[in-house]
Amino acid sequence: MAIQSMTGFARHEGEASGLRFVWELRSVNGKNLDVRLRLPQGFEALEQPIRKAVAAALTRGNLQVSLSTSVTGTAVEAVVNEAALDAVIDLVNRLEDRIDARKPALDGILNIKGVLEFRDPELSDEVRAARNQVVLDGFMSALEELKAMRLSEGAALARVLGAQVDHIGALTLAVEADPSRSPEAIRARLAEQVSSLMDTGAGLDRDRLYMEAALLATKADLREEIDRLKAHVEAARALIGGEAAAGRRLDFLAQEFNRETNTICSKSNAASVTAIGLDLKVLIDQFREQVQNLE
Repeated sequence: MAIQSMTGFARHEGEASGLRFVWELRSVNGKNLDVRLRLPQGFEALEQPIRKAVAAALTRGNLQVSLSTSVTGTAVEAVVNEAALDAVIDLVNRLEDRIDARKPALDGILNIKGVLEFRDPELSDEVRAARNQVVLDGFMSALEELKAMRLSEGAALARVLGAQVDHIGALTLAVEADPSRSPEAIRARLAEQVSSLMDTGAGLDRDRLYMEAALLATKADLREEIDRLKAHVEAARALIGGEAAAGRRLDFLAQEFNRETNTICSKSNAASVTAIGLDLKVLIDQFREQVQNLE
């Protein structure tokens, strides 16, 4: 499974046993997989297979699943409410000696509210099971459509993220190649700082000053941060080009990118390196914002 976005939409329509149904699936960003179902009465049995199918297809995102149905045929059943009919007949019998009137005809009795009801035909267990299977198959088609959209958006995001990672790699190399990091530049800067301190006439020991300056220069070296940034760039490229869900791991790498860049900016003793570090921070923020959309 290639990298995919967490946003998508799918719609599927179908018919089964005189029933028209419509599935709609909407997916947005989420830390985990959260599925919310809206099923009409009588379709509760579909909930478990739906949740199982979603869990097998997706790993993250807030997913809303809704099913709407309508009857396509005109066939209805006329059903007599036996209890209501018995009550009417009993009342007629009790009143016939008290009221001089003709007994009500059959059509009159059937017109009494509640005696005759019209409803959709009852389905046998076999027909209901077959209908539910067709409706469930419709959901599976909608789920595949949603997954295809998420994969398509994921491919577009992967291209954007790949370009951003390449830019991060290029800026890392720019820090590494900056003239301020050359041994000659470091020696000249240390000599200038020591000379400036000695010119104050404060009775400072020159050898001790050189030792302290060398120690500070060692602490300010950016080699480790540059190497870690390079490693993170390669790891990000592998995740973006891989088949597994990568959103969480890329988000972690974005944090690591930011951590190393902050250290570079704090250690920097050259305006050029600081400027590159600030460009890196802007780019990493953009990278992390895009990563939030990935599964």
